[in-house]
Amino acid sequence: MNSECHPISTLPGSTALFREFVEPTPAGVAALRRWYPTDPFSMAWAGKVPALDEGHRSKLTDALLRQTDRFNAGGAVIANIERLRNGAAAVVTGQQVGLFGGPLLTLLKAATAIRKAQEATRLSGKDHVPVFWLASEDHDLAEVDQVSLLSKTAVETLRLGLNDERALPVGARVLGEHGDEGHQRLQEALEQASELLGWAPITELLRECYMPGATLAGAFGRLITKTFEAFGLIVMDAASRDFHALGASALKAAIENADELETALIARSKELEAAGYHAQVLVTEGHSLLFLIDAAETEKPDELRAGIRQPLRRTADGQWKAGARTYTSAELLEILATEPERLSPNALLRPVFQDTILPTAAYVGGPAEVAYFAQSAVVYEKILGRITAVLPRLSATLIEPAIAQTMAAHEVSYLQVVEAKTAEGLAMGMGARAMPIEGKRKIAAAGNAMDTELTALTEYMAAMDADLGRSAGVSASKMRYQMNRLRRMAARFELQKEASLTKHATAIVLNLYPEGHLQERLLAGVLFLAKFGEALPALLVENAAQECPGHRVIFL
Repeated sequence: MNSECHPISTLPGSTALFREFVEPTPAGVAALRRWYPTDPFSMAWAGKVPALDEGHRSKLTDALLRQTDRFNAGGAVIANIERLRNGAAAVVTGQQVGLFGGPLLTLLKAATAIRKAQEATRLSGKDHVPVFWLASEDHDLAEVDQVSLLSKTAVETLRLGLNDERALPVGARVLGEHGDEGHQRLQEALEQASELLGWAPITELLRECYMPGATLAGAFGRLITKTFEAFGLIVMDAASRDFHALGASALKAAIENADELETALIARSKELEAAGYHAQVLVTEGHSLLFLIDAAETEKPDELRAGIRQPLRRTADGQWKAGARTYTSAELLEILATEPERLSPNALLRPVFQDTILPTAAYVGGPAEVAYFAQSAVVYEKILGRITAVLPRLSATLIEPAIAQTMAAHEVSYLQVVEAKTAEGLAMGMGARAMPIEGKRKIAAAGNAMDTELTALTEYMAAMDADLGRSAGVSASKMRYQMNRLRRMAARFELQKEASLTKHATAIVLNLYPEGHLQERLLAGVLFLAKFGEALPALLVENAAQECPGHRVIFL
């Protein structure tokens, strides 16, 4: 196995703030240090275990142990929970509870948290354990009710078609609900997935996890727990009453200090914009950091709530509004005291809520989460009095041997695939490279000679008269266009002559840059578990050391 390292800046889709975070320019370092407390690739945070009193740790670990049965966790997980009880720090990551485990980036996050916990323990001599936080309280069902796998020629997106009429927490969605129809949709999705995954062993695990009656959060948690069971990854669903009670002080602060937090967040947003970046979350007057879950369908406090999750907004007279109902601050504080699970944090408060519950030494996030932290930092300062170190997750593309051999045969690099964007574009490039050397030389010689003469002529005519020079420039552009057209015609001829180029280009793009997306963001993690089996988690953990600060291309 070998790998390549490419700068994040060479890849599409990342924000300017994230690019500057992982590849800072000298001018940008000072600005970034105002928003991020540590270098993203430094381990300075490893020796700083956040204080957490013994009683809090005991309640936390008891709650985690109660979830081990739900996620079918083994001895390594239980041992790490006991390390938490005895004073260990946590390296935390998290992800939405996507169908069948979601995209590959889910596995990359978990692997990075595991590797960073290992490194922190080794370097500091203090125990660090990896924790995976399930984002089960989100309500964007469309985002999690899908998974993308591959057939031989296309991306196949599977969906359960879960009912999205109400904004319920996604983790509480029950698989196979609505009787026979729901059961049938679940079984059809499992059958399709199994067929696309070639009936690999992972398909049996999918069936064990995604059973009728399980929730999205429960099924996802079992899958991730099993995938990384050898590393003792603690999977945590904090939607229940016991965890919310442990994080109640953060929720209380968001109610009592709403004006101060709003002012600080608006100021930080302006600061980011003035520096040439943008705020991930739009914060306006009346903005709240909280959601309220309707009490209508709440039942057992130890289970995920099925009530509707609505954003709280503050009114001009100091009240709070959720849907059609208005609350006073005192009423919200009463709900927090008696039913804390009904209040949940938004994207800016969530990391602070998380780090109120856990002794978090560092958080491992993707590009969007890292950008969120620039805003969340002011919430950290005002509620916790400290800022947790945020680290970028492993960013990677996995290339299987057959695809690697095809790329080598056609002298195609990973960046050429990304730059081509489509199979057609890549095939054209491959066709150009397949042209005989003599033909390439003749076209290049003609093009270079024409370009030299046109440049000289345009400059001469511009010196005679500006308008004449502009006309000459337009005419020269048309001639250059026709020369490029000749190049494309020659490449297309080679492409037609060797039809296999199109087939090979399609396979390369489909696997490495499907539908114009980075592989890690679109294709399911289970696709790679099916192809590479039980060895894959250890391979990802090994590569998550991140001596490569950019995007790693791993040839398997």
